[in-house]
Amino acid sequence: MKAILFVALGGMVGAVGRFLSYAVAEKVFGDGFAYGTLVVNVVGCLVIGFLAGWGLILSDTNLHLRLFVMTGMLGSLTTFSTFGWETVQYLQDGRWQLAFLNISLNLLIGVAAVLGGFAAGQALLGKAVT
Repeated sequence: MKAILFVALGGMVGAVGRFLSYAVAEKVFGDGFAYGTLVVNVVGCLVIGFLAGWGLILSDTNLHLRLFVMTGMLGSLTTFSTFGWETVQYLQDGRWQLAFLNISLNLLIGVAAVLGGFAAGQALLGKAVT
């Protein structure tokens, strides 16, 4: 139960961070591109890379801190950071084929899923929800 609390609290911080990042990015860069998404993805990747380099990800001594930051905060800020870390792990292990496969499948299947879900939603509702 304690672990769930740490994940939930971190998730709250990450979700608020995501919301604020989008608002700031729109004010700074405008709304002509998905700058908010780019910002949270890059920040999430930078943070998870730093924490991995620092040893937090692999350490079992700070389980609650890891659950708060990694699973909760970064998980709600962006899952792209986890995707980036997993890809780096494949590359570090010399398994570049798996790294390429991970990149390709996440990109292609992810976009296809959005298109499929959009089409299914349109078919079921007959129109966009406004």
